[in-house]
Amino acid sequence: MTPRHTLLLWLALFLAPCSLLHISAQEEKSVLRKETIRTARNADTLVVDTASLLTISDNLMKGIRAHRDLATFKPDPIRAMWLGLVLPGAGQIYNRKYWKLPIVYGGFLGCVYALTWNGQMFSDYSQAFLDIMDSDPSTKSYEKMLPPRYDITGKEERFKGIFKSKKDTFRRFRDLSIFAFGGVYLLSVIDAYVDAELSTFDISHDLSLEIQPTIIETGRFDMNMRTTTPAVQCVLNF
Repeated sequence: MTPRHTLLLWLALFLAPCSLLHISAQEEKSVLRKETIRTARNADTLVVDTASLLTISDNLMKGIRAHRDLATFKPDPIRAMWLGLVLPGAGQIYNRKYWKLPIVYGGFLGCVYALTWNGQMFSDYSQAFLDIMDSDPSTKSYEKMLPPRYDITGKEERFKGIFKSKKDTFRRFRDLSIFAFGGVYLLSVIDAYVDAELSTFDISHDLSLEIQPTIIETGRFDMNMRTTTPAVQCVLNF
């Protein structure tokens, strides 16, 4: 073997491991690159529940729509009036003025209580007046109106006048309770109508009243010229 061949052989033996190391490094880099790309793709991939997103979106839209309807709701006065006539308090519910319901039904309950109380007292005093007016000694319901063991012997005429006055008083109170009940009913209907009618009334900050000086014509002529006079005018901005 010549020296040249020996040199080539040593070069081949030296370069072969280097080539193998280079190829191995390239393969490792390729594997790492693929793993990195796969990891990145997995990280970028999100599992999205479209049904939940649609449900959330629908709920948000319903909330926005309900708020918008409440803000732009304009009740019909005629419908509010008829609802109030059919069912007391229904007009206030239609106008979405729920805070008025305790006032309306509180008024009705107060009138019912007054009507019941005055009616019962009128009935008791009426019976007592009838019993003290007759000559039957067994009818003594009027004694329930007197203090215990109170004797009215010799005072019958006086107590006849008292029982008659009480009877008439409670009858008048009973009748007033009936009128008050009807008044509360009518007021609830009127309130429902007026509230619906004024629902579109402008109460914004743009309303203002200004007093300004001005010149007005008096309607008289002086030297063929219409005369004027200074004045003050009120300007309402809305």
